[in-house]
Amino acid sequence: MSTSSNPWAAGKVCQSGPFPRRSIEIGAIVLAFVYWWPIGLALIAWKVAGYPALSELRGFAERARSGRAPSRFAQAFEAANRRSTGNWAFEEYRRNEIDRLEAQRRALEEESRAFAAFVDELKRAKDREQFDAFMAKRRADGGNGATGV
Repeated sequence: MSTSSNPWAAGKVCQSGPFPRRSIEIGAIVLAFVYWWPIGLALIAWKVAGYPALSELRGFAERARSGRAPSRFAQAFEAANRRSTGNWAFEEYRRNEIDRLEAQRRALEEESRAFAAFVDELKRAKDREQFDAFMAKRRADGGNGATGV
């Protein structure tokens, strides 16, 4: 049997990672649950998240504290901005298009806020109308506090 057919040989790993690392990982999770279960949960969460580096965890924590995670749209543009094609004309075109789309996104957010304010005002007006009708009916009934119960 040659060393190149050995899946554990240098350079060859299982699809889910090198076998020794995986067994150590599982052992660590089991021990963490035995001694103190929150650490076990943290290890499982770290594993499910794809083993993020400390800097990635810090960024996630900051987004969680701010209360608003970036949208998939924003993440896609961030990823596109990190890659460079080396073509000056294309980079300028891409930058202009991103700026144009960002301006449209801001305009849509502003329209959304304006519409939400409009709907709130309509709800207030309807509530005021219903309350005024109730008070008018109550005054017409003589203002007694009887509710018919």
